[in-house]
Amino acid sequence: MAMNLLYSNDRKAEYPASWYAATANPIDRFPVLAGDEKADVCVVGGGYTGLSAALHLAEAGFSVVLLEAHCVGFGASGRNGGQLGSAQRMDQEDLERLVGDDDAAKLWDLAEDAKALVKSLIAKHQIDCDLKPGVAVLGLSTGEQQELHDHAAHLSDRYGYDQMELLDEGAGHGLCPSPAYRGGYLDMGAAHLHPLNYALGLAQAAAKAGVRIYESTEVTGIEETAPAVVHAAQGKVTADHVILACNGYLGGLNGKVAARVMPINNFIAATEPLGTDAARVLTRDVAVADTKFVVNYFRLSADNRLLFGGGESYGYSFPADIAAKVRKPMVEIFPHLRDVKIDYAWGGTLAITMRRMPYLTRVAPNILSASGYSGHGVGTATHAGQLMALAIQGQAEGFDTMARVPTLPFPGGATLRSPLLVLAMTWFALRDRLGL
Repeated sequence: MAMNLLYSNDRKAEYPASWYAATANPIDRFPVLAGDEKADVCVVGGGYTGLSAALHLAEAGFSVVLLEAHCVGFGASGRNGGQLGSAQRMDQEDLERLVGDDDAAKLWDLAEDAKALVKSLIAKHQIDCDLKPGVAVLGLSTGEQQELHDHAAHLSDRYGYDQMELLDEGAGHGLCPSPAYRGGYLDMGAAHLHPLNYALGLAQAAAKAGVRIYESTEVTGIEETAPAVVHAAQGKVTADHVILACNGYLGGLNGKVAARVMPINNFIAATEPLGTDAARVLTRDVAVADTKFVVNYFRLSADNRLLFGGGESYGYSFPADIAAKVRKPMVEIFPHLRDVKIDYAWGGTLAITMRRMPYLTRVAPNILSASGYSGHGVGTATHAGQLMALAIQGQAEGFDTMARVPTLPFPGGATLRSPLLVLAMTWFALRDRLGL
């Protein structure tokens, strides 16, 4: 049985001490499940996936109960880098080779739908989450710069995508004055936001639409019957349909998903406000991701802090000194910040798949699951929730397109995948360091 990460690194029903939690829009907490409930759909997990699924189902007239072990937006949804990226997590060229041109084109359209959905939900529900356009992708060599330019040209030529501005080395340094980078592109169709405030806004919208949300309610087991029965410590929910929206916190709830979706940890630090020095990090209010295998990603906060994400761990525990773990890659990119004060540093558990594409599947005729967003979850998870809601309504085309992407189990299944991944990731990190 896979280890349950719900309590490994966090206190029950408390957000981590992140800059996001410190600047969150306050909302009323939701009650604990007490007793038995009935619903058309029971959603397990209160992150982007579950909140989006619940909201869309409630708006379509379904009765929905959502169960969250901690509090809404507690997991990766409330801790991530806040980047709403274009395309799928796997490069479009690789997808074309994997699934063929027809499905690759459908997957491109679905990815565009995902971005549009996030933007439209924020507008429709007036979610105050600092949504801003622009994500740059920067390479660490002239070869990587060329690959990024070729990729942008491919998206323009084949899919008519015209939101990318090519950056040569000079333009790249004009945007991000780091000695590490050699240019790339700036995607103005992508965006960035305050991820926890986005999740809290989705929760408020879902509750307003009639979703019964219960927090501090850990699901302990699911009877795969018709109707299904979802058990928690304090009660149970009987529902015609169940949606699993647990991502890195699935634990032992479903072995089929656990074999293909692996939790890993990632870390972010927020510096002290940089004031006028912020221009030595970024000259525009856009987000950045780079081409390293373990990606560095960063942006400036509304109060001019550098929010820098970097460093991963593949054991289950967070390091004792998260700030030191993040400072190392941060100083590789911005040497002048060697002595900057770090005010917040936090970790989060996300989930990856072998091919870095999300894993959408029917684990039983009336139980759907979506997870494994591999660091691309702001748009993809929100969209996966909508696709599952549509599938329950009998409109499964988008869900089925995502579910058709061939998936691989991790070697050794849920028990051995972590030690094997540590070996693989150590090799990739070494390869990055040596420039291989």
